[in-house]
Amino acid sequence: MNYRHAYHAGNFADVMKHALLTLVIGHMKKKDKPFFLLDTHAGTGMTELGGEEAQKTGEYLQGIARLLDTPVPHPALAAYLDAVRKLGGTPLTRYPGSPALMAHLARAEDRLAFCELHPEDAARLRANFRRDARVKSHEMDGYTALKAMLPPKERRGVILIDPPFEQRDEYARLAEALAEAHRRFATGTYLIWYPLKDPAVSGEFLERLAAGGPPRTLALELQVMATDPMRMTGSGMILVNPPFVLTEQGPDGKSAALSLLDWLAAALAQGPGARAREEWLKD
Repeated sequence: MNYRHAYHAGNFADVMKHALLTLVIGHMKKKDKPFFLLDTHAGTGMTELGGEEAQKTGEYLQGIARLLDTPVPHPALAAYLDAVRKLGGTPLTRYPGSPALMAHLARAEDRLAFCELHPEDAARLRANFRRDARVKSHEMDGYTALKAMLPPKERRGVILIDPPFEQRDEYARLAEALAEAHRRFATGTYLIWYPLKDPAVSGEFLERLAAGGPPRTLALELQVMATDPMRMTGSGMILVNPPFVLTEQGPDGKSAALSLLDWLAAALAQGPGARAREEWLKD
């Protein structure tokens, strides 16, 4: 599949990914010690929703636009929606990607690194954060960045791995890169995004992580319609060392993450078969 960020900015997958990312960063900020944020496949950091790419697909209309119109959103979305409004305007004209959200949520003492291999996107990424002294933007392969930048000097960190899935061996590269990164920085919190199309393909990836992946690995999935191998009908997120803010059980016996994704499945459904799923691959 082709997944350049600008074409899909603000869609249901971004909502899931960025809502979870916001909760993880909020958890990190509860301690005074600084931390490191790494985005290995950063894109440009900000997308104009009136631009050619976003208008070509219009996917944000079924994602963030629908969410902002919801009268009573899930309480766990408060920090995410507040950041989107502050960065994207009211009414929304731009959608902040993960780099913009990270920079908005991080504190003055925290350090950020954004990596993007596509030359045009990398140039726009550098321009968007050129005045932020906390940020270093790199035109480089995200998997190379994992080897070059881990472990961080802060010894606390969040690593977002969000590849475009344009290569047939992407899942194999992901599993190998995660294993190597975890060897270097075992205490980091990792968020790995993946698309839901053919369940046999993503299922094989999950089985590989269950058999030989890092300890404390959680899989979360959001489906907005019934499975169709010809299109992306949902998205998943692997979390290694997920924080308590996501795993805490509520009165209904569900984790905080699953409660949120259940709500999103109903709010962002695009057809029959919308659902959420949680699975500990290793605990």
